[in-house]
Amino acid sequence: MTQYTKPFFALTALALLLLTGACGSKNNNAIANRKVSFNSNWQFHLNDSIKDNDTIGTATQWRTLNLPHDWSIEGSFDEHSPAGTGGGALNGGLGWYKKSFTVEAKDSAKVTTILFDGAYCNSSVWVNGHFLGMRPNGYISFRYNLTPYLNYGDKKNEIIVKVDNSKQPNSRWYSGSGIYRNVWLETTDKLHIAANGTFVTTPQVSAEKATINLQIIIKNEYAEEKTAKVITTIYKDDSEVTSVETEVKIPANSDKTITQDAAVNNPVLWNVETPELYRAVTAVKLDGDMADSYETPFGIREFKFDLDKGFILNGKQVKIKGVCLHHDLGALGSAFNTRAMERQLEIMREMGVNGIRTSHNPPAPELLDLCDKMGFIVMDEAYDMWAQGKNPYDYSKNWDKWHKTDLEDLIIRDRNHPSVFMWSIGNEIPEQWSDKGAEIGRELSAIVKALDKTRPVTAAMNPPVAVNATEASIQFVNTADKPNSLAASGALDIIGYNYAHQVWAKHKINFPKVAFIATETTSALQTRGYYDEKSDVEKLWPVRWDIPFYDGNPGNTVSAYDQTHAPWGSTHEDTWRIIKKHDYLAGMYIWTGFDYIGEPTPYLWPSISSYFGVVDLAGFPKDVYYMYQSEWTDKDVLHIFPHWNWKAGQEVDVWAYYNHADEVELYLNGKSLGKKSKQGDELHIMWSVKYEPGTLKAVSRKGGKVVLEKEIKTVGAPAQLKATADRTEIKADGTDLSFITVDIQDANGIFAATANNEITFSVKGNAKIVGVCSGDPVSHEPYKGNKHTALNGKCLVIIQSTDKAGKVEVTASANGLKASTVNLTTK
Repeated sequence: MTQYTKPFFALTALALLLLTGACGSKNNNAIANRKVSFNSNWQFHLNDSIKDNDTIGTATQWRTLNLPHDWSIEGSFDEHSPAGTGGGALNGGLGWYKKSFTVEAKDSAKVTTILFDGAYCNSSVWVNGHFLGMRPNGYISFRYNLTPYLNYGDKKNEIIVKVDNSKQPNSRWYSGSGIYRNVWLETTDKLHIAANGTFVTTPQVSAEKATINLQIIIKNEYAEEKTAKVITTIYKDDSEVTSVETEVKIPANSDKTITQDAAVNNPVLWNVETPELYRAVTAVKLDGDMADSYETPFGIREFKFDLDKGFILNGKQVKIKGVCLHHDLGALGSAFNTRAMERQLEIMREMGVNGIRTSHNPPAPELLDLCDKMGFIVMDEAYDMWAQGKNPYDYSKNWDKWHKTDLEDLIIRDRNHPSVFMWSIGNEIPEQWSDKGAEIGRELSAIVKALDKTRPVTAAMNPPVAVNATEASIQFVNTADKPNSLAASGALDIIGYNYAHQVWAKHKINFPKVAFIATETTSALQTRGYYDEKSDVEKLWPVRWDIPFYDGNPGNTVSAYDQTHAPWGSTHEDTWRIIKKHDYLAGMYIWTGFDYIGEPTPYLWPSISSYFGVVDLAGFPKDVYYMYQSEWTDKDVLHIFPHWNWKAGQEVDVWAYYNHADEVELYLNGKSLGKKSKQGDELHIMWSVKYEPGTLKAVSRKGGKVVLEKEIKTVGAPAQLKATADRTEIKADGTDLSFITVDIQDANGIFAATANNEITFSVKGNAKIVGVCSGDPVSHEPYKGNKHTALNGKCLVIIQSTDKAGKVEVTASANGLKASTVNLTTK
């Protein structure tokens, strides 16, 4: 498993409290006084969730909360929601936020800026009655200068934010609503480094030496010219590596870009196994005094996408084993939480994942911080559509006015992250099949290259070649009657394939001079712990289309566990087999790593969340997780399924995923059912077994020696609960989380794989419940509350700390079952 340090962000210690209510800051002492959290003690009001009534007044009722906040996740699932099941059947609406704060008198000579990491969507901001601006894009970070409008000293200031998500549908998946990412207040001298004002590159990298180039924008908001010394010191951990100093004159009310070059001898390179980081701390000195200090984490690595060998990192071939992730965090909705995101990445890492695609919009900045530290290969994606829309009220309405600004802001914000290896300028863009696609593609690529020439540009095309609907014949881009103009435009450094696995092996014929990446693959459909045949699935979950989506064997045998996929997709095994086989296929991003709220395609109501994830909405792995783990990790793996509770005499196909072994032998109640081993490119083995109650046992062996043993037992009636926390010690910072899994068991402690009891949760101490979930895609129980029905033996409760330390007791109980208690400590 990759070793990584626990998350830290550029800010880690609060040196000065700048305003009333600003708390939870993570300022690093190298950049003290510059940036503090502005998340606490906001007032919130939600207008009618359907009607667009955009007025507030003295009679408006407000409630107090901390950001990040998603109001949609607090609502009830609604079959008739304007967002549709694509939007998770949860309503949008129009919300208002306001906050009162003070700014110290000594800061009146400084510059104060507010930074929003993301607000969904159409946000407008006022301070002390002055309109600062609006931003339609719900995913991009943005900032406003508050300085001209602030009161200082004891006199209060008021900021008001309107977030308008009332026009629906505007998204193909659950977006969430509100100020759902972090907000910061930045205070700087009038002479300072501009926002995102450093750009660190490593033009030459070898084992002996790396050259470091820094482009630094110094901003002077004084009324006279200033002469400053700019000193950049590079650190590895807490040790100084090298330093460089430049003297510069900056005219009044202007900015100037300076270049600094440094060298690091014997650099420790960033890679996916050991993601080593450096820090560039840039100090601006004016008349001998420190005016500003700014820290930029970065990594030293070299890479390329090779036509023959795929992805090469630091001279070694690395197959990208990635997943696509939407931005919601399951039961937490879209309200960003660093620990929740870290948990998702930890679960992905345990599966063997080394790549993340930010589908299909700019991510929270902290996601990239985590990817830097944990070692993921990130495809940073800008848009889900261009000028041609996919929904009646989506981003296409703002394309002409905002697309250049939004893309520039994304590149400038994210270009120092060593985890970011490519930029995606779009996902399944309708214009890709017209001349307009080539035109816009070249424009966007030029915008990216003007700001960052160190990374390639791709786009997720569906697909870049024309595929006959019957799959009997393939038309390639250079011969098709209707070629993909974006793929043929020359705008892309990497050809991105969404699906079309049938043509991947022909990539070098179609695109002999452009590298390959499978930007989106698979779209397999699974529900954790559910194994019944096709007819039962269709009764439970009505299908959107009449065209076939199921490739399995729908007889009376419980079988074909990896054969259900959307019409455009493929099975997990078929997909990986192709990528694994060819060196020139750089890798893939599975759709998706986690289930996500909304887009239950191809299912209709009552489904309200996706079925595509390798892991369900609660964070519980589905069976295919272990296929990837057996292929993508070095750990010993043996996983057998399904559960062992069936009708007497029923034929059940028992599957096993394994590695590091020559064979697996299966036993039923001590009797051998035979040995099996994978043949050719097989990724699983299977026995057809006539069910009888008892114990199913698998033993994997290598050279006759046992590697692993796994058992599945017939379970009795549900009798007790077992609660297990992912962490029993969390920070008393008001944001940290403990994820507690509750398993239903029989009296002998055997996991009850088909139990669906309702579980109630209670908390004693300085903590609260912030989410409950079972991973059930047809459950309409709220994610906010103190009870939830388990799905196939499992349920999750999410506990959040307060700002007070102490002991916390969490109890899970259910009618007729023995309760279970977990003890936590907050520090």
